[in-house]
Amino acid sequence: VQLQAFGGGLVQAGESLRLSCVASGRTFSSYTMGWFRQAPGNEREFVAAIRWGGGSTVYAGSVKGRFTVSRDTRKNTVYLQMNSLKPEDTAVYYCAAKTLLISSRWIDYDYWGQGTEVTVSS
Repeated sequence: VQLQAFGGGLVQAGESLRLSCVASGRTFSSYTMGWFRQAPGNEREFVAAIRWGGGSTVYAGSVKGRFTVSRDTRKNTVYLQMNSLKPEDTAVYYCAAKTLLISSRWIDYDYWGQGTEVTVSS
């Protein structure tokens, strides 16, 4: 399984970004795809996750209502639409994959992308 995340950048508070994660190497119908983030000096933090089959989603409380996770099964791509960005959203964002059930624990995920950096200025 290979995961490639991209779409990060520098934005001002209140603006939006969309991250993409292209997955390859497997049929992902039984997988959960997660987004995590890690700011300097902080632990890796759960952001959102989506079941590839069915599309059910889970969000961290800190992003609920501002971020939306979705997937395009034809393109094998998972998206994280981030609106109303805040300086505290600044981090390196990672996509990850695991089989079966949604989990918010990073340790449950088997495959990781390389990360894409998001910086939100105030």
